[in-house]
Amino acid sequence: MKQIQEGELLWTPDNDRIEQANISTYMQWLKDNKGLSLEDYSSLWEWSVDDVEAFWESIWEYFEIQSTGDYHNVLSSYQMPGARWFEGTKVNYTEHIFKNYKKDKTAIIHTSEVRTKNNEVTWEKLYQDTAALQQTLKDLGVQKGDRVVAYIPNIYESLVALFATASLGAIWSSASPDFGKQSVIDRFKQIEPKVMITVDGYRYGGKEFDRMEVVKEIQAELTTLEATIAIPYLNPDEEFTGIKAVHLWEDAVINKNQELTYERVDFNDPLWILFSSGTTGKPKPIVHSQGGILLEHLKALTFHTDLHEDDRFFWFTTTGWMMWNYLVSGLLTGSTIILYDGNPAYPDKKMLWKFVEETKMTIFGTSASYITACMKDDFSPGKEFDLSHLKSISSTGSPLPPEGFRWCYDHVKADLSIASISGGTDVCTAFILGVPILPVYAGELQCRGLGAKIESFNEHSEPVMDEVGELVLTKPFPAMPIYFWNDEDGSRMHDSYFDMYPGIWRHGDYIKITERGTCVIYGRSDATINRGGIRIGTSEIYRAVDQVKEIADSLIVDIPLENGDSFVPLFVIMNEGQELNEDIIRAVKQQIRTQCSPRHVPTEIIPVQELPKTLNGKKLEIPVKKILMGQPIEKVANKGSLSNPESLYYFEQLAKAKL
Repeated sequence: MKQIQEGELLWTPDNDRIEQANISTYMQWLKDNKGLSLEDYSSLWEWSVDDVEAFWESIWEYFEIQSTGDYHNVLSSYQMPGARWFEGTKVNYTEHIFKNYKKDKTAIIHTSEVRTKNNEVTWEKLYQDTAALQQTLKDLGVQKGDRVVAYIPNIYESLVALFATASLGAIWSSASPDFGKQSVIDRFKQIEPKVMITVDGYRYGGKEFDRMEVVKEIQAELTTLEATIAIPYLNPDEEFTGIKAVHLWEDAVINKNQELTYERVDFNDPLWILFSSGTTGKPKPIVHSQGGILLEHLKALTFHTDLHEDDRFFWFTTTGWMMWNYLVSGLLTGSTIILYDGNPAYPDKKMLWKFVEETKMTIFGTSASYITACMKDDFSPGKEFDLSHLKSISSTGSPLPPEGFRWCYDHVKADLSIASISGGTDVCTAFILGVPILPVYAGELQCRGLGAKIESFNEHSEPVMDEVGELVLTKPFPAMPIYFWNDEDGSRMHDSYFDMYPGIWRHGDYIKITERGTCVIYGRSDATINRGGIRIGTSEIYRAVDQVKEIADSLIVDIPLENGDSFVPLFVIMNEGQELNEDIIRAVKQQIRTQCSPRHVPTEIIPVQELPKTLNGKKLEIPVKKILMGQPIEKVANKGSLSNPESLYYFEQLAKAKL
């Protein structure tokens, strides 16, 4: 695998791409309606963060937000936390989804390992099913502020359920059925739902997973539940025996020709509750507002993802990850969205590329780890599949290394806008995104998002350029959580984001902002590797290790020792058929020595069978570090939040043996 230079220019948009971009239309609108001549992205971003109220008011006007009531101020105050937006107005998220209603146009394409056909759903069917389910929820007593939870895969019914819930001003929350029983209970029990929507099971990697007993146990713990709507997904003949107050999905959406109504709620009222991964305790219930999400998703998906009505937008995700909410909001732009439920590498890693071809996908969203895995398999999707419709690849979950960018251009398609983006569940969006009017540089995220005053703080809490520092947000942002559920005094939210810099959001990532406005993310700031006073982000280590083809994945931590030194183990998973030997160890150390620095060569390289990961696939660097420092597993990790909790025991034994 050939290494390339970070910051190497890989692609520049042509004039047609720039002229057709939604953001170019918006810039012309600002000139015509606001007298603002902003000729490039840099000047547009500067204006959007220097005058955040004028910017977000322009978003309100540009997208013709439908509301009841008038706002006196765009922003109540600049205090964080506590800033409130567009007070006095009432809006509804679902109402804006159906602003794009075109009866026979395809709204959704969905397929799965259970439903193998690429099924197309029109806006008319989506409307009819949503209106029918809305009436069922009304009949069950669901009102504004009630919680509706879903234990459901990324399937068509999940969207209908969200839209029906939000149309009533009720509050949505979802978990994927690959979440274990306790993980779901830890989430849903905190928010006391009235109705649950569930499936009987799912299929992943060709294997079937029955969830009937799990559903019964979850239901038994949720004492506030008054009804359960059940979808016979895995087994069409499933009768859901033993499920209390059960209503079958087909009955819940049977009454067609209903009129969908919209309960407009205060701009700052809740839309949904997302949960943190909960790796070190009960997951945090993060509440986002109807209005804040509406404005931010319209902005991000229209201007940054550049969705048009004729686009087909896909992101590989589950309902347990915020990218599902982001994908669903693609319908706000009138584009068609594409859902897939199943293993992205089944029967092999070519499956998703075949899916791109079959669905005529234009925007392909995935994880950096998937692109890296395809790169290591050394195949060329562009040669094997018709990707002529594809115009953009987006990735998130972890930083995409420069080699991943290059692989996309060399092996997928030469004319692509590649956007590595970074944000999180905390804001249900990305702070740092792509934009189609800017060039693409290897390993760099194209731009800070409009309206997001992102800065990099050094150790003196000073903003710096071209230096690695803490990612902070220094002005209010509409998609910030309005609160955490049951956090009456706000202390839990304060401690999560505002404890280090009072009044300033600390996100927890290391970032470098370049003079040209691009960004590089170096991983979590609390997982940094500090050798001899020189800090380096874990993503830089992983990029170096990725150059060694015999290694499939890796995790590194820095363990301080009493003598002032540190123990830095690198844990590696070997590719199938490979064993760690002295040649591979030398190759790994050489890559780290030359790409990072001689100081950051690991103390020891240790092969493992598994790396502990969250249900969303993120590596658990901090819990591993704490276990190796002698802390008990139960104090540093919530096993219910992990996809493979048994993997932690290896590190516990290693701590006893080595430290």
